[in-house]
Amino acid sequence: MEIRGGKRMSGYVKDVTPTEVNELLKSNKTISIVDVRGPEEVAEGKIPGAYNLPVNELQERMKELNKDTEHIIVCRSGGRSSMASMVLKSNGYSVLNMTGGMLEWTGETE
Repeated sequence: MEIRGGKRMSGYVKDVTPTEVNELLKSNKTISIVDVRGPEEVAEGKIPGAYNLPVNELQERMKELNKDTEHIIVCRSGGRSSMASMVLKSNGYSVLNMTGGMLEWTGETE
């Protein structure tokens, strides 16, 4: 998946909008979405197929993510995902931060 190009950057992590993520999902491209919210927040609804990896478990569990895959990092409003994206990027992962988080998500949830 290549959705880079002229995207905005948070620090040195590129940003992607909820609309762009929804368009990628609708295009049936295989994308990796990592939701860094806590389990109680994810239980209220997540992007279909998103993998839950709470930000407070990121250091211990980041090895669960494939370094050869580009991951879209999601949280409630974009703050935790931005921090998580920077941690993952500094550890060699390819990531995009979804700005606005689930508060701005208008696509399907599960």
